[in-house]
Amino acid sequence: MTASAEMPPPPDDWRPDNPRPAGWLTPEDLAVVRAQLPLVYVDAVPVRVDESGDVVSVGLLLRMGPRGLTRSLVSGRVLYHERIRDALLRHIEKDLGPVALPQVPTSPQPFTVAEYFPTPGITAYHDPRQHAVSLAYVVPVTGDCRPQQDALDLDWLTPEEACSEDVQSEFVGGQGVLVKQAMGWVGRLP
Repeated sequence: MTASAEMPPPPDDWRPDNPRPAGWLTPEDLAVVRAQLPLVYVDAVPVRVDESGDVVSVGLLLRMGPRGLTRSLVSGRVLYHERIRDALLRHIEKDLGPVALPQVPTSPQPFTVAEYFPTPGITAYHDPRQHAVSLAYVVPVTGDCRPQQDALDLDWLTPEEACSEDVQSEFVGGQGVLVKQAMGWVGRLP
C-alpha cells in the first residue's frame, strides 16, 4: 500500500501552493515514523448477510504480492485527525469501490485488536514494514463490490470456505486468523 493511496480527499484548506496540509507525512517521514512508533490501522472483513442478519458470505480480496497471489482483507492506516468510522469507509471504498454500500454503525465496535509486529512469531500477525495496531471489524456490505486499486479480484465465499485450510493458506501476515476470529464473533465458525 502506498501512502498516496491511503490519503483521503484534500481538506478544505488545501491549496496548490500548500500540497501537504498539516498532519500529512511525506513518504520519507512515514518511513521514519514506521521505524519508531506503532501505527493505527483498521482491518475490515466485508460480509453479506441474509434477511435475518446471519452472515452468508465473506468477501476476500485477491492481490499479487512477493509470494504470488494472496488473499487479503480490506485494510489500511488511520490518518491523523481521522475518525475510525471514516477510515473504515475510506478503505472499503478504496478496495471495494464507491458503490459497495458498507453498513458501518455510527460508533463501530471492533471484534478484536490485532497487533502486527515486524518480527514474526510475537503474535499471529506479521507486517515486515512496521509495528501496527489494527482494530478489526465485520462490515456488512449491500452494494455492488468491485475490486479497486491493487486488488485483482474479490471472491465471496461461505464462512466455511473462508475458514478452510486451503483458503487460510493463501493469506499472509495473519489475516486468515482475523477471518476465523470474525466468523467466531458472528457465530459462523465451522
